[in-house]
Amino acid sequence: MGKIVATEFISLDGVIEDPGGSEDYVHGGWTFEIDRGEEGGAFKLGEVEEAEAQLLGRVTYEGFAAAWRKMEDDAGFAERMNSMPKYVFSSTLEKAEWTNSTILSGDFATEIAKLKDQVDGVILVAGSAQLVQGLVEHDLVDELRLMTYPCVVGAGERLFGETSDLKPMRLVDTRTVGDGLAHLTYQPVPRNGLVPVVDG
Repeated sequence: MGKIVATEFISLDGVIEDPGGSEDYVHGGWTFEIDRGEEGGAFKLGEVEEAEAQLLGRVTYEGFAAAWRKMEDDAGFAERMNSMPKYVFSSTLEKAEWTNSTILSGDFATEIAKLKDQVDGVILVAGSAQLVQGLVEHDLVDELRLMTYPCVVGAGERLFGETSDLKPMRLVDTRTVGDGLAHLTYQPVPRNGLVPVVDG
């Protein structure tokens, strides 16, 4: 059974748009203003190493594909990104040319539930705001990791949109990395009050 882990760079005011500065956004690259340190970098590498697959929205998929296919690095991050299975949920993407990529389309909740049945281990979701909003809405996120940068971006796409119901979360881990970044890990709490046990 797959475990969907959504991981985000996020500002204090909830912005996740263009943290790396590659999307031609006026405030793009805001994460570069604050050093996440060696521990923060190691944590992000660890996320990719533990993942069995990636699940991405179309916009993030196309950005990642354009960037990572050209990269090499000593830590093996690029090799792992390029080699692992990747699933992109999109109703408009016709061809996925990045290595080991599969397009998912159709009914969102049904397709994601099938993917969780197919993949044994962590399915990592990075960025992909609309996709994460859909996952939260349909109670398909098993863990939410927010690397919170101590800055106010002021404008831009935010992680959370409207939901049809209250979505309680339980804080399961906190750590401080780099120059005052708070890394917060949450797991959803069912409305019946029972806390799920998620291995790994």
